[in-house]
Amino acid sequence: MILFVHRKDLRVDDLPAWDAIRARGKQSLHVLILDPFLLKRERHLEHSGINFLQHAARLQKLYQAAGQRLHVLYGEPAAVVSGLLASHPVEELVFHEDFTPYATHRDRQLRATAEAAGVAVTAYDEQSLVDLREFQRGSGRSEPYKVFTPFYRKWSDYLLHFYRPASAVHVRELATAELHPSAAEAFALPPELAASLAASRGAEAGHAGGSTALAPDPHRVLGGFLAERLRSYADGRDRFAHEATSRLSRHVNVGAISVRAVYEALLAHPQREAWLRQLAWRDFYIYQARLDAHFFTYEKRYDLSTLDNRHFQAWCEARTGIPIIDAAMTELNTTGWMPNRLRMVTAMFLTKNLLCPFPYGEQYFRYKLSDYDNTLNRGGWLWCASLGFDAAPYFRIMNPVTQSETHDPEGTYIRRWLPELAHLPDKTIHRPQLHAIVDLKTSRTQAIDVYRGLLHSWTDA
Repeated sequence: MILFVHRKDLRVDDLPAWDAIRARGKQSLHVLILDPFLLKRERHLEHSGINFLQHAARLQKLYQAAGQRLHVLYGEPAAVVSGLLASHPVEELVFHEDFTPYATHRDRQLRATAEAAGVAVTAYDEQSLVDLREFQRGSGRSEPYKVFTPFYRKWSDYLLHFYRPASAVHVRELATAELHPSAAEAFALPPELAASLAASRGAEAGHAGGSTALAPDPHRVLGGFLAERLRSYADGRDRFAHEATSRLSRHVNVGAISVRAVYEALLAHPQREAWLRQLAWRDFYIYQARLDAHFFTYEKRYDLSTLDNRHFQAWCEARTGIPIIDAAMTELNTTGWMPNRLRMVTAMFLTKNLLCPFPYGEQYFRYKLSDYDNTLNRGGWLWCASLGFDAAPYFRIMNPVTQSETHDPEGTYIRRWLPELAHLPDKTIHRPQLHAIVDLKTSRTQAIDVYRGLLHSWTDA
């Protein structure tokens, strides 16, 4: 028997591990482990946790529709796997790789647990569109790319010659096993999680918000975007008052649809270039997370003592007095979504104008974003904070008023999320309010001075 553990691959097709499982012709036990660590601080009630649980519920329904069994368990992954190995005749543990610090530690424990039981372990790489190990070897470089543009050129060329197509294997082609009653009892879900999953399974797809909605079919979301909005994406993606983006990230980031399926669908469209670059940015951040030794520790490499969090709570609660910042944070807190340009604007405002260390904002987004992904979220925050690779220069500080005036001249977005300002004319609705917590011009000048010195504080210690 093969033990297959789902993680950020909440789908029933195009999973490299399943090609191998089918080829072996063995029965497989399929589990999804809800880890207490990932659900601490009641994260299951926050947008990121709700999105994951909605997709977990959808995955259960997809298994059921295919006549197969998925077992959702609760506990420390190594402890759960140890229990499953003790109660089932498992010969091999199989999963897909992840490279965050938490995932690396978790998988090291899983390997040790399996090896102690004499069980083989096989991990498959499927997160990125290109095989990043082969990509780096084929680049002819001793050091990884640190700048996006040359990475993108090589990435595009690699896809033309070495693209790995999506797998055709579906879960219905596998022989999934039943769970031993002792394991089901030992690793049963806490009542609140069990109730949330049950409610989502019984709900209809596509309801906005709430923990009882079922995640919509990502293939339909993708198809709708390609048919209706891809043509105008390049010009409309920054006009954040309008729905010009795909909204697919909440599905891709939990693996409800593979990035290969996205890419292959995109190839049929001549207007693909602008959106294809977004897939390249995704691979670029995953690439850096694997090959940049400091990617997850940059805050420990710089002296951030000149920064503080005194304005952090006001930023979180949309009380800064800068209309576009407060509107964006209101949308995030309410819905779990924020347009990409406004993610940059709000992050740069927090790190630069408010001089708050970026990990505060990074962690806040971890809970609030429905489409949260550790690597991609961190990459964005490092860019805005001018730290790490290919980051914005320290003297580049987006002016939120200018951004709002440029990309939403009528103030439609502000009127939507801050209705108390809806009466203001177009020319004044973007401007800071009298109670704004900082002056934009003064705080920009101060930020340039602070970050100029901060970037010289690098240490390898």
